Amino acid sequence: MAALMRRYGVGARWYDVLSGERLVYRAGRQAGIALLDPGPGDVVIDLGCGTGLNFALLLAATAPSGVVIGIDRSSEMLAVAQRRIDRQGWRDRVRLIRADAAELRSDEVARAVIDLRGGGDGRADALLATYSLSVITEREEAWQRARACLRPDARACIVDMQPPHGFWRVLSPLARLACATGGADIAARPWRMLERDAVDPSSVRRAERKGGHIVAVAATLAATRP
Repeated sequence: MAALMRRYGVGARWYDVLSGERLVYRAGRQAGIALLDPGPGDVVIDLGCGTGLNFALLLAATAPSGVVIGIDRSSEMLAVAQRRIDRQGWRDRVRLIRADAAELRSDEVARAVIDLRGGGDGRADALLATYSLSVITEREEAWQRARACLRPDARACIVDMQPPHGFWRVLSPLARLACATGGADIAARPWRMLERDAVDPSSVRRAERKGGHIVAVAATLAATRP
């Protein structure tokens, strides 16, 4: 994990350019946020927010008063995200928390939400994790800790990767190389945790992009146990 964090730290400045965002991975963000369908005024947790590539899409979907809590372990990634926030004038709608997702504290998230909203109980309405849970070794712990920050009947969406299929299978070596370079486990399929924890199978919605290389799954979550 330490080696992976150093890799992200060194590459943070160039991540948006070198990650294949425009050609490949933005399609997953767009599909995931469409499935999540956050509404005006919602509080959305962006788990593993990186450089903040989801922020513009989430803020547009939750305008005019919705807020985003971006969580990431990499201080270098968050520095890039903060510059994005400052440049776009989003300081009143986005708050960043530096934390290992597997050690995330719900009270810290609640304080950030209350600070942005000026009150409330600090719980979030929705959770989005794009290309992050496949990088986290302790992903089950990270998932449960993120869920603890949500209100009952919140919605969540996980966007992540798997080997492409059909015609796109010819690109499998490139997909595996991209995942290995970023430290992601292409076989992790973290969206299965969301499918398992959905309040009802009928609430689960799924979309695939780029020949199935990108999978987006959204669902309404069952209430967590006290």
